[in-house]
Amino acid sequence: MKEKYKKYLPLIIGKYIQCLFLFYPKKAIHKAYILFCTPRKGKVQPEQEYFLEKAEDETILISSTHIQTYRWANTGETILLVHGWESNTHRWKTLIKKLQEKNYNIIAFDAPAHGNSSGKILNIPLYTKCLQKVIELYRPNYVMGHSVGGMATIFHQYSYPNNEIEKLVVLAPPSELSRIMTEYQDTLKLSSKFMTALDQYFKNKHGFYFEEFSISEFSRNLTQKGLLIHDKNDDIAPYSEAESISQNWNGVQFISTENYGHSLFFDEVDTIILDFLKA
Repeated sequence: MKEKYKKYLPLIIGKYIQCLFLFYPKKAIHKAYILFCTPRKGKVQPEQEYFLEKAEDETILISSTHIQTYRWANTGETILLVHGWESNTHRWKTLIKKLQEKNYNIIAFDAPAHGNSSGKILNIPLYTKCLQKVIELYRPNYVMGHSVGGMATIFHQYSYPNNEIEKLVVLAPPSELSRIMTEYQDTLKLSSKFMTALDQYFKNKHGFYFEEFSISEFSRNLTQKGLLIHDKNDDIAPYSEAESISQNWNGVQFISTENYGHSLFFDEVDTIILDFLKA
């Protein structure tokens, strides 16, 4: 019964929002936007707490949201880790241990509505704003982002060009908001008229239409040396979008994997990352 409910829940929500749109269009569009930006999971689980408690922690306030930061202090260069959607800093556990062995000073933080941070929503412009504040505070040499964290890493450099950041590592990033929103439309069965209104809402709020918000296009502005890793069989972020990013990012090293999945939790991937940082 539970599985059947989960299957039909998006359709029920979509019908409700679509119906609301007929009578209260502004309210319906706002609800659709908030729903899109609301993660269903990503908070720290009990089994994840022990590892995170070993870090030096500090909470910073960004626009009424308390952002949880973590630091594994060391004498080497500073690297900032940026996790993905419905995740948290714990996803870096294995790589953090390897970075510690190489004496890197490691910084990470939980995105709004994720991990031990407060908030209820997350989107790339908000994530980017938080990323900028953390960078101002810790001044990293390198930034590494996974998935939506990779999107934020690139959009951050587009929005706040920072020549002090020497290298970027981007793992399994989606690129095209237009493709993501088409999938959102298909999931909720929203009308074209509704999506046109939602598109305008996004433009008014963030300055971009869906078609204009392209990580691939933003990559043209990158000046840092980069490492981009993406699996050919990634079922969450299309491999073709990573190819587009690599074509527009001057000086990037593009590594393709096969059957490593979206998370890329493999020793071979960690070795590639460590070699790139050391070079």
